[in-house]
Amino acid sequence: MTGDRSSGIHFSRLYSFSLMRSIFRNEHSQIGQKGYSRVVYCNDPNNPKQLQLKYSSNYVSTTKYTVLTFVPKSLFEQFRRVANIYFLLAALLSFSPMAPYSASSTLVPLLVMISATMIKEGVEDWRRMKKDIEANNRKVKVYGRNHNFEETRWKKLQVGDLVKVDKDEYFPADLFLLSSSYEDGICYVETTNLDGETNLKVKHALNATAGLHDDHSFLHFKALIKCEDPNEDLYSFVGTLCYEGQQHPLSLQQILLRDSKLRNTGCVYGVVVFTGHETKVMQNATDPPSKRSKIERKMDKIIYILFSTLVLISFFGSIFFGIETKNDIRDGKSKRWYLRPDKSTFLYDPKRAELTAFFHFLTGLMLYGFLLPISLYVSIEIVKVLQGIFINQDQDMYYEETDKPTRAQTSNLNEELGQVDTILSDKTGTLTCNSMEFVKCSIAGISYGCGMTEVERAIAKRKGNVLPEVGYTSPDIQSFKDVYMDSGKSCKGFNFKDERVMNGKWVHESHAYVIQKFFRVLALCHTAISNIDQETGEISYEAESPDEAAFVIAARELGFQFFERTQTTISLHELDYESGQIIDRTYKLLHVLEFSSARKRMSVIVKNVENQLLLLCKGADSVMFERLAKDGRVFEAATRDHIKYYAEAGLRTLVVAYRELGEEEFKSWEDEFLDAQASVTADRDVLVDAASDKIERDLILLGATAVEDKLQNGVPECIEKLANAGIRIWVVTGDKMETAINIGYASSLLRQDMEQIVITLDTPEINNLEKQGDKEAIAKASSASITKQIRKGKSQLSSAKESPVSFGLIIDGKSLSFVLDKNLEHAFLEIAISCASVICCRSTPKQKALVTRLVKMGTGKTTLAIGDGANDVGMLQEADIGVGISGVEGMQAVMSADFAIAQFRFLERLLLVHGHWCYRRISMMVFYFFYKNIAFGFTLFWFEAYAAFSGQPAYNDWYMSLYNVFFTSLPVIALGVFDQDISAQLCLQYPLLYQEGVHGMLFSWMHILGWMLNGVISSIFIFFFTTNSVLHQAFRRDGHVVDFEVLGVMMYVCVIWTVNCQMALSINYFTWIHHFFIWGSVAFSYVFLLVYGAMSPIISTTAYQVLVEACAPRLFRFSFVLHTVTLFKDEAWKVRRQNSVDLRHGREQIA
Repeated sequence: MTGDRSSGIHFSRLYSFSLMRSIFRNEHSQIGQKGYSRVVYCNDPNNPKQLQLKYSSNYVSTTKYTVLTFVPKSLFEQFRRVANIYFLLAALLSFSPMAPYSASSTLVPLLVMISATMIKEGVEDWRRMKKDIEANNRKVKVYGRNHNFEETRWKKLQVGDLVKVDKDEYFPADLFLLSSSYEDGICYVETTNLDGETNLKVKHALNATAGLHDDHSFLHFKALIKCEDPNEDLYSFVGTLCYEGQQHPLSLQQILLRDSKLRNTGCVYGVVVFTGHETKVMQNATDPPSKRSKIERKMDKIIYILFSTLVLISFFGSIFFGIETKNDIRDGKSKRWYLRPDKSTFLYDPKRAELTAFFHFLTGLMLYGFLLPISLYVSIEIVKVLQGIFINQDQDMYYEETDKPTRAQTSNLNEELGQVDTILSDKTGTLTCNSMEFVKCSIAGISYGCGMTEVERAIAKRKGNVLPEVGYTSPDIQSFKDVYMDSGKSCKGFNFKDERVMNGKWVHESHAYVIQKFFRVLALCHTAISNIDQETGEISYEAESPDEAAFVIAARELGFQFFERTQTTISLHELDYESGQIIDRTYKLLHVLEFSSARKRMSVIVKNVENQLLLLCKGADSVMFERLAKDGRVFEAATRDHIKYYAEAGLRTLVVAYRELGEEEFKSWEDEFLDAQASVTADRDVLVDAASDKIERDLILLGATAVEDKLQNGVPECIEKLANAGIRIWVVTGDKMETAINIGYASSLLRQDMEQIVITLDTPEINNLEKQGDKEAIAKASSASITKQIRKGKSQLSSAKESPVSFGLIIDGKSLSFVLDKNLEHAFLEIAISCASVICCRSTPKQKALVTRLVKMGTGKTTLAIGDGANDVGMLQEADIGVGISGVEGMQAVMSADFAIAQFRFLERLLLVHGHWCYRRISMMVFYFFYKNIAFGFTLFWFEAYAAFSGQPAYNDWYMSLYNVFFTSLPVIALGVFDQDISAQLCLQYPLLYQEGVHGMLFSWMHILGWMLNGVISSIFIFFFTTNSVLHQAFRRDGHVVDFEVLGVMMYVCVIWTVNCQMALSINYFTWIHHFFIWGSVAFSYVFLLVYGAMSPIISTTAYQVLVEACAPRLFRFSFVLHTVTLFKDEAWKVRRQNSVDLRHGREQIA
């Protein structure tokens, strides 16, 4: 169907668009009241009243900062971290006389770290700004003063402007639809950017404006719109149009939302109603929930420990210093006369020792601040961004068919990927392809379709039956296959094989007339659009759902080809079972009663050439069987059995039925239905559903359809590998229990050796109570039943504790609503986490999110949710990690997720490889950062203790400042990006290695405290070996002994050598980058000492010529020996620990 033809389908006769009639009612009285006060003067830009309203412009900004707010907001973000606040206070105090070092040496590193993070924030915001600029500068045609449509930028649009949007263009603002290139004013809209749905929505202009077809028809167009104020509700709109002296009610059918796209329509004309941030899509724009990894949260606790250590040693030093200062004057004599107590200051006053001790405490807080790693946060942020880039570029997680790579949309949670304990997954579109194929059907109580689904193969395998090879075709359908394959046709959505009905043979069946009606319903009861290829003549369909497309295709393949939809008719090429000829039949389309999740069915009312009024209906068995007439249940028992079998085979089923209507009955019902449609009250939908329900009664059953949603490639292998890694897997789906269970078997979620615990309220007792309608009795009985079933499940688990049997838990949606109550959720969670797999059936989107929250909060372990549809967004945002699958249901799940993948099987590599690596890398980074800072900081403390806590630092100011920034930071970044303890192949080959992260075996308090102790011990080795080796002998040829400048350089070089060599010992997988950064950092420290020492003493101060004159001859040899001795203890410990692990592993292997 082309979109630029002037004639087409006149949908104004259908129920969905009947409210476009010029009907105005008293129900519209809320217009003008609070919340409904917006007034729009259409195509009247010079109207003074319009100018006074001062609505917002159409300029949109999604950036976090502006030019004016970037600095203050970014600084606020930086100083929300406790460590940065400390460094800022230390930098400010460094301007006072209490500072043990110069202000610049403290301020510069802080500025470097803060600036680096601000630059990163600025770059990310600049990218968002570029997207905003691109959107704001898109072109759109606006009706100008010269009465022509001229191009202008989106950002220049104003409320009331008249615009023209062409095919495949996005709508620049929220528009009121005036008309389209179709005569009756319909247009097709794709709303993927809004709600993630890829199916097309039909919009319809009012009859009063639908005739404005060309540019010249707007010469004298003026109108007034009164409507609701800006709000976030995408699914409602209330307003009125005052045009040519009449008022017309407006609904969502006339509103074209910003960022949706015009499809299959040549062009539309519209008036701007909401602009910029007042549009509904921008009103819905919310910041994603803030998520922090467990390592990051634990890192905060480590910072508190180090800060407490800092305060403690500062307090200890100040007490000691205060006592010594007080004892300096005793009996009028000076104990330390060289400190000149007679010329005391507030920093040293024996007469006010308490005040001196306090100021010394502040000095200690600044001096020992190097225990806190100033570059930790920015280094981790850099590493996580680089890790995310490597994840994005992994070719093994690239899906070539759709050209979609894996995307790490946030880098904050990389290491969380290595700690996932529970995966909560959607089924349709996540485990399956969401590409429906018609495979079986039940007509007149007879089951048709000889193919075997994946689930059926899994069931047969579970029962031990011999299976034919994949691709085997039974002899009875081989002839069909030969003809079909030779034809070369591609029938996507149709995988039905049965010689009894194929190739027109259904006309010989005993119930041929029922088969005819069955497939006629499938060919007529839909809202699909036919597209005819002008070159080949082939017909394709564009439907609202994959299921609907599969039904229309099935009808076509079996002799009922839908080929044209005109203004009030649907035309078919039908195979007549009496004559055996293909004939054209046209049906007058009167009304379409659309499908909704509440109704669970869809109907059309048509009139055939014999003037019979027919209601054709298809829907879920839960609502269809109760609407059957007494004489329409001939095939009910057999159909129910077939539906149960299809569900067990993993197929999705719908019941097909019809009824013939009388003229008087139809006219009476139509008046009531149109009145309900024309209503603009809040309960309009309720009135429409009630009217629909009255006509959808006394149906005659024809049969049922069964479509297959195939598993994605690699799903069973992926689930099995994840289960072997010790990860619990929950499937939370809206499917029936039978379907979900059998999909579980086909996907290896449930296994043959697994016992099942089933919690359900589908029992005769509960069903009888539901028929009686006593809600209180139902709730009481349901709660008691679930409690009993949970107790039974617990006893099953207890009795199997000593056996290797694993369990799978299956629970339906009704039970889930009771289980999520606080009285039962603890008992349910207890039994659920004891099972290897859990399947929640018939779950609503809200229940998906609640189940995710229950698992996350109840277990305290990392949860990962994965889904592909808009109904999965709550679950993705509630979980610790949200993974969206970029499938066929749009991009809303992907946009709300932390990571995006194209296929479920990629989750295996994302977790077992990248998750494992990132967890180890970040853990080792944090260990090493705290180790190197403690090793460095405690050398200062030992020197202070040796110097009677005088406040004199052991090192030059710039030695201390550049230690974290340049000499020890780059190697740890290289470790965080490139290190691998094992290869990707081994990660996948031995999935149990993943448990290291799940149980926090690496990033544990034992390891954290061990690395801290290692730092303390290293500082002891460095300080005491250095001082004892050079203290009592002459160091220079002139007989001078070592002074504190030389001692400081020797300790400083030894610290740099020790911590960098410790890094080399910690690396598992060396690359040239590791070597370059480790040995380059050591070499650069020597270069710095040489260059800085060569500067004027005014600049270099205590570092002047120290390396050249005093230390060069023996410093290298001394530092090498010392750091070798220091690291020997680490290697001895590693060998002992490795031997212990090998011995234990050997015993396990023998056992």
